[in-house]
Amino acid sequence: MGQTLVAIALIALGYVFGSLPMGVIVARLTGGRDPRTVGSGRTGGTNALRAMGPARALTVGLLDIAKGAAPVLLARAAGADELVQALAGIAAVLGAWRSVFLGFHGGRGVATAIGAMLVISPLVVLLGAPIFFGVIWATKYVSLGSLVASLGGAVLLLLLVAAGWNHPVWLVYGVAAVGIVWIAHADNIRRLLSGEDRKFVFGDREAT
Repeated sequence: MGQTLVAIALIALGYVFGSLPMGVIVARLTGGRDPRTVGSGRTGGTNALRAMGPARALTVGLLDIAKGAAPVLLARAAGADELVQALAGIAAVLGAWRSVFLGFHGGRGVATAIGAMLVISPLVVLLGAPIFFGVIWATKYVSLGSLVASLGGAVLLLLLVAAGWNHPVWLVYGVAAVGIVWIAHADNIRRLLSGEDRKFVFGDREAT
């Protein structure tokens, strides 16, 4: 019973960590423009770039990665098994997408998913990064880069599990995290299919 309560607490903390709206927090602490007022209205790094410029956007991105890594590390430090660690990571990605602090609005969970994966399997992130940046470079669509790289990351994780390099239970995280990221990108997918999604241009900024 005690272990079950600890597991529930760790998963709940994962959701709370993930729910922290770093884009909004950075904007308020530094006097920047709230990312919810520009572009897609999301709170992640891409929209933070449009709202506040590259330096603050980088800070938002790093903090979003950290809030994905922290719950998995906390669960590991608490002695939780791999399944609880995976569920804590999933909860963080869910919180990033549906933040309890923003009326269940938020970002798309990509950076937070990367943060959890950095703890679970750093090699997946290392191998997936060229896919992410390569697709963005070739197409200028951040959304497409996120979608392709997340799916590619899941495939890479499956291959590493099949090779015996990773615990099979990590696939629970891989499948769930990719599912959340893709659902969070539903509007982007519609716009990509219709050719209406917004392309990324470095220096793209709407802050006044």
